[in-house]
Amino acid sequence: MQVNLERLKSTLFALAEFGYNHEDKGIYRQGFSNEDFAARKWLMECAQSEGFVSRMDGAGNVIIEMTSPDIAAKPAVIIGSHLDSVPAGGMFDGTLGVIAGFECIRILKEHNVQLDRPIWVIGTSEEEGRFGGMIGAQALTGKLTPHQLLTSHDADGCMLSDTMRAQGLDPMDALNARLEPEQINSFFELHIEQGPVLDQKGIQIGVVEGISGVFKWMVKLIGKADHAGTAPMEMRSDAFMGLADFAYQLDRIIAEDGTDTTRITVGKAELKPGFAHTIAGEVDFTIVARDMDETVMENLEIACRKALSAIARKHHLMFEYEQVSWLSPMKCTPEMVEFISQQAEALSLNYQIMPSGAGHDSQFFSEVCPTGLIFIPSLNGVSHAPDEWSHWHDVEAGSNLLLQCVQKRAIKTKE
Repeated sequence: MQVNLERLKSTLFALAEFGYNHEDKGIYRQGFSNEDFAARKWLMECAQSEGFVSRMDGAGNVIIEMTSPDIAAKPAVIIGSHLDSVPAGGMFDGTLGVIAGFECIRILKEHNVQLDRPIWVIGTSEEEGRFGGMIGAQALTGKLTPHQLLTSHDADGCMLSDTMRAQGLDPMDALNARLEPEQINSFFELHIEQGPVLDQKGIQIGVVEGISGVFKWMVKLIGKADHAGTAPMEMRSDAFMGLADFAYQLDRIIAEDGTDTTRITVGKAELKPGFAHTIAGEVDFTIVARDMDETVMENLEIACRKALSAIARKHHLMFEYEQVSWLSPMKCTPEMVEFISQQAEALSLNYQIMPSGAGHDSQFFSEVCPTGLIFIPSLNGVSHAPDEWSHWHDVEAGSNLLLQCVQKRAIKTKE
């Protein structure tokens, strides 16, 4: 069996219409937005129209089931990824894994395959980090807390609890989305690499062995707004100069406290009052740091805090920060790495075992069940941008590998 590539393409393009911006060609489907929930309801309707059972749990996860009464109580093989996007994102990030999973169960149904255990396709909620990230996967694996639900907010100050209520969800119901470990046989995720390695090397498949940890801060440097023409340079409390100094320190921090897998990014910054003839009295910005080793992450956290404290003293600023999230690095299940590699060989696909510098839903499932993450190449390594693209032959190869893996886990080997 092979996936129907034309149908897979058509479904991906239809999903990309939700949140598509005709000016910059990006997709704006942030977690718990109206566009996000319109896409979720559309996918559930698609699944129901084809005879599948679909539902949304209290965390906003969409769950599509291929099952029958005689196997419904058995542990399920789960295919999952996310449906939300970053602002001005692309059409493959996250959604490929969900729609390829949907295509897998479509093919199995068309071939009247008799399963020995259920297959669930899950479109997780809020993976991209609007509220800290991976709300849906955390809920499913029992890692979501009441404190997180009630205190998390996005960079614009919108509360997670308020946005959930606006979509008809009771925030506390998200705690009931937890799956018991005995309900899960295994978890598979197909994703674009979001980096250049596979594309540059001409490799069809990445078999992920581990996923980088990440922490996110929201930082304030507070100085004094003043006239840009009359305040002497040496007498200013210029918040922007504090941010500029910190940005200059990043290479040093990584060299002294990081590794070759360390990434530190200032992704959003806002100057206040934000007027050309006024010295910035405050700058609010984000810091996102990643590494494959949690001890290194802890050292990076200390180094960033020390650097910002010293910079604040130098420029006569106040320094405040809030740690929005901390996601520990995770190893994919070794036997699943071997299993996926074997299936790639059986399909004559060339592959590379590799780490993931980006976070994925898989890192939460790896704590509760056998978990495997499959990459396909991203053209020129581009992701989180409108020109994110993967060639259709790579989409087809990755989807067929996913289908092969799921078949092997959901159907007993006949003696």
